[in-house]
Amino acid sequence: VQLQASGGGLVQAGDSLRLSCAASGRTRSSYVMGWFRQAPGKEREFVGAISWTGGSSYYADSVKGRFTVSRDNAKNTVYLQMNSLKPEDTAVYYCAASKGPGSRRSYQYDYWGQGTQVTVSS
Repeated sequence: VQLQASGGGLVQAGDSLRLSCAASGRTRSSYVMGWFRQAPGKEREFVGAISWTGGSSYYADSVKGRFTVSRDNAKNTVYLQMNSLKPEDTAVYYCAASKGPGSRRSYQYDYWGQGTQVTVSS
């Protein structure tokens, strides 16, 4: 499975941005798809995740109410809609796929994209 994240960029605080993650290869509809981020000097942290089949999603407290994970199964693509962006959202954002039930823990994800940079200026 190959994951390609895109859509990052430089925005101002309060702006919105939508990231995309296109999956290719031996994809499976049962994969849980997650988004993580890593800021300079910090550990990678969970952002949100969504089940391909159930459509259920869950988020980190820091982004709940501002970020939304969605998916388009026909396009094998997952999205991360980010609204009301803050400077502390600045990070490299990664998408990941889990063959298992998925979780907030990065080690439970099997495939990773290359990351896309999001920078939020104040």
